[in-house]
Amino acid sequence: METLETCLIDHSFFHGWEHDHLSQIAQCAEQAAYEQGQYIFREGEESRHFYAILDGKVGLEIFVPGVGPITIQTLNKNDVLGWSWVIPPHKKRFGAKATVPTKTIRFDAQALRNAFEKDPKLGYEFLKRLSTIIGQRLQATRLQLLDMYDARS
Repeated sequence: METLETCLIDHSFFHGWEHDHLSQIAQCAEQAAYEQGQYIFREGEESRHFYAILDGKVGLEIFVPGVGPITIQTLNKNDVLGWSWVIPPHKKRFGAKATVPTKTIRFDAQALRNAFEKDPKLGYEFLKRLSTIIGQRLQATRLQLLDMYDARS
């Protein structure tokens, strides 16, 4: 069985990180698996975890009144999931559902925040990478909403 550090090294989000930083991050993590159709988290819940997808697919959803949940993006192996834990009030802004059996590394958000306080260089590296993901997710949401608006016109 692979160690968490080995899984992190193999994950694209963590390529090129210093060994010490990977060790610190691995201490905040555990492996977690989800069955097809299982929610990893729901929109509005408290954000307690961050996820690195090792295998599988996850649909990111937003709830649209009068329509229900719509998938705005599908995440795959080597994607990361969950950024609301960084920004107060730490509430999930999307829902996430495994669309096939999915394996992840699940990080404890409070443990990560504590590690960043102790090692600002680690926190800065993490947030640089995560901010790119946040920008991509917001753009995907924008495009999905534009498509939905055009379909109603």
